[in-house]
Amino acid sequence: MKKSFLHSLGPGLLFAGAAIGVSHLVQSTRAGAEFGFGLLWALLLVHIFKYPFFQFGPRYAAATGETLLEGYKKLGKGVLITYYILNFATMFTIQAAVTIVTAGLASQLFGITNDLVLWSTLIMFISLIFLVVGKYRLLDNLMKFIIIILTLSTILAVSIALFNTKDTFDVTQIIPSGAVELTFLIAFLGWMPAPLDVSIWHSIWSVEKDKTNVIKTKRTAAVFDFNVGYIATLFLGICFVLLGALVMYKSGETFSNKGGVFASQLIYLYTKNLGNFSYLLIAIAAFTTMFSTTITTMDASPRAMNRTTKLLFNKTFKFGYWFWIITLFLGTFLILKYFMDDMGLLIKIATILSFLTAPFYAILNYKLITGKHTPKEHQPGIYLRILSIAGIVFLIGFSIWFLSSISNFSS
Repeated sequence: MKKSFLHSLGPGLLFAGAAIGVSHLVQSTRAGAEFGFGLLWALLLVHIFKYPFFQFGPRYAAATGETLLEGYKKLGKGVLITYYILNFATMFTIQAAVTIVTAGLASQLFGITNDLVLWSTLIMFISLIFLVVGKYRLLDNLMKFIIIILTLSTILAVSIALFNTKDTFDVTQIIPSGAVELTFLIAFLGWMPAPLDVSIWHSIWSVEKDKTNVIKTKRTAAVFDFNVGYIATLFLGICFVLLGALVMYKSGETFSNKGGVFASQLIYLYTKNLGNFSYLLIAIAAFTTMFSTTITTMDASPRAMNRTTKLLFNKTFKFGYWFWIITLFLGTFLILKYFMDDMGLLIKIATILSFLTAPFYAILNYKLITGKHTPKEHQPGIYLRILSIAGIVFLIGFSIWFLSSISNFSS
């Protein structure tokens, strides 16, 4: 039983692999560098309020053997069409934001060229080959090692930074008020720990996992697997905020929006604490983390678009998955070709769009998991329902606050 329980770990770590990327390496570190410990409240709140909606992905998959996309269709074809449009509108920007950070780290690690468009194209091509050869099983197995390497190196770096600091800790929490600060907060919340549509990806991975298993994953095992990945994202999010705060806050240094410069600054955060001998280890850990996120997103968006296409048109397209991968590849390349000079802008657009669309996914996931399409014994209890409603209010409230504040600033 123990062996099968441990074997069920997989989709939760893929979730962690998708989440621990730009949101942690870039946004969390920047939050610490610019606000010190002041945005820890936002990090904790967004993890609490997004938790139910992410958990409903593997919960629904374990309960029904279906992905959330099949569930969305049962809620109405219009719901699925809306998702189709939203996902198509955002998937290229998300892939571009993830890939450009990976390219910046690659240019620092391998040298060769500083052309980040070239690096991005190469990274996406290698990701494509990876998915052709390895498919789900290789992605599943690789993620476990990557998460462990990054976790250990980050814990070590933060521990040394804490030991070396001579300043007193100012844990005063900050509520941003200016247009720039408020925009950063919403962008920070948008991908922390991940965009809410990753719950759909998680349900797809859960169904794919069951195809490789002899025994179907039970709901308790699926939720446990998810919780392991989710706790890892929260813990590392806190670590990256601490690292940014301890090393860069009030130092006079600010993070660059240029991919290559940002990558060197990020690696510097580690080596300043661990010593120059650790450069290679940290660079590899950071790069493999972002590379795994690049592969994960390149697999998940096409998989979701292909499944949605089948559900909408009631027809199986033989090469549908590969059609969407190539489409994603080309669309991302065009974005990077013409907008790659400002990595910060790409990330800001992608993360804000993710936050503003979060209420849509939250409401759908809650309605699906508490409705007639989910067996009663698999539906969430009263406390999770209350947390879900609070989470929906939180997401809608913050979206309205952001949009009204920005409109006031611009008027």
